[in-house]
Amino acid sequence: MPDDAAAARAAAEEESAFSHPVVDPDFTAAYGDHPDQLIDFYLPRTEPAPGALAPLVVVLHGGAWRAPYDRRHISPFAGFLARRGFAVASVEYRRGSAIPAQGGSAVAGRWPETFDDVAAALDALPALVREALPQADPRRMVITGHSAGGHLALWAAARHLLPDDAPWRIDRPAPLRGVVALAPIADFEVADKLDVCGGASRQLLGGDEKFAERRPYADPSLLLPTGIATTLVQGRTDVTVPQAVAESYADAAAKAGEVVGLTLLEDVGHFPLIDPAVDACAVVAEEIAQLAW
Repeated sequence: MPDDAAAARAAAEEESAFSHPVVDPDFTAAYGDHPDQLIDFYLPRTEPAPGALAPLVVVLHGGAWRAPYDRRHISPFAGFLARRGFAVASVEYRRGSAIPAQGGSAVAGRWPETFDDVAAALDALPALVREALPQADPRRMVITGHSAGGHLALWAAARHLLPDDAPWRIDRPAPLRGVVALAPIADFEVADKLDVCGGASRQLLGGDEKFAERRPYADPSLLLPTGIATTLVQGRTDVTVPQAVAESYADAAAKAGEVVGLTLLEDVGHFPLIDPAVDACAVVAEEIAQLAW
């Protein structure tokens, strides 16, 4: 596909994904004192069998870990999952400064706050679910995320593999049925070489001087095997986070002795994976269901 045509298609896909109105949650709960330390909860919109609880899907939004993008842009996707019978917890977290860096783009992420928040949210979630979402079964929990959120989902599932001095390390694997990472920034070395999202992964880790030092604490491709069922969903025509990034993570998993599913969707770019108006989003829901039920 010519570059101009690819760019036009990507722009149309992004416009479609962002065209849906924000879907308000049923409840919002704080997991910390910062204004961004919030989780939106969505009740399942289908009636479960008598006495049955709904699987819980934890959603981590993308946006290159940058401040302009918050959980509201993924709320139509959260609402879509709720209509499919899932209980949904959509996590907000601290992102980069809203002040543009030199060159004009907002800074990607905060070190260590972005990671502090995702770890704290996952740790607080079981108690919050019992209080705010009793219809959910936290024993059937799947974590999903899109783009930068896909990175965070993979990272959250690998906290037991972090270096011993990492403040986010846990002693055993997180109680997850699985991970479904959507066009994830899953390998920082490859993403950096491809300049994904304008060098966002390098910014997230604090720039050139900190990139190599902090990668073992943040790069999912270095935190394998997790022992947790994992599927990557990737559009073949994604020009935002190219297919090579997901493939590199899957290859790293294979070398570590772990099979990671890689679902490649033809004629699909970056944003259809979270766009309820297109078929790719239904594929994502099915991948989640295969792990959750």
